[in-house]
Amino acid sequence: MTQQRASTNRDALRETVSAVGKNYYVLLGLHPSASAIEIRRAYRELSKRYHPDTTELPHAVATSKFQQLNEAYATLSNPERRAAYDLQIRYSRLRVVQPSRDLDRPATKYNSRPSSAYLDPVDRPLSAGEVFSLFLLCASLGGSLFLAIAIALLRGDPL
Repeated sequence: MTQQRASTNRDALRETVSAVGKNYYVLLGLHPSASAIEIRRAYRELSKRYHPDTTELPHAVATSKFQQLNEAYATLSNPERRAAYDLQIRYSRLRVVQPSRDLDRPATKYNSRPSSAYLDPVDRPLSAGEVFSLFLLCASLGGSLFLAIAIALLRGDPL
């Protein structure tokens, strides 16, 4: 009985050591309660530092470190994978993040659950493609308005 308990304790210790050795939060320098934005910022900063093309570290070391960062970010930026990982390292987010719920409001596709890694869609910065799309939209609206006014003036119609 004592040997079985000692074996179980050793297995638990090995599991804990392997989890700590591969702790994504430690790798990114974050606490497990970090927000999606903090995770993204930490990843971007560290990926710039350890990218094999930009660092002064030996190529093999930089590649290994960069792959670890990518693996950590891929796990922590996906809500489902992050929840599974938190269970694996025995961290409970229930005490840390409790989204407020309006019980009198029915769940809709907008308030039921965020579809991205960001907790609130307004927190997400615009990507370069989205900014360019907005620019094209404004330019086309402005051009259409200008064209309508020019045609009205050429035809002699009153504005």
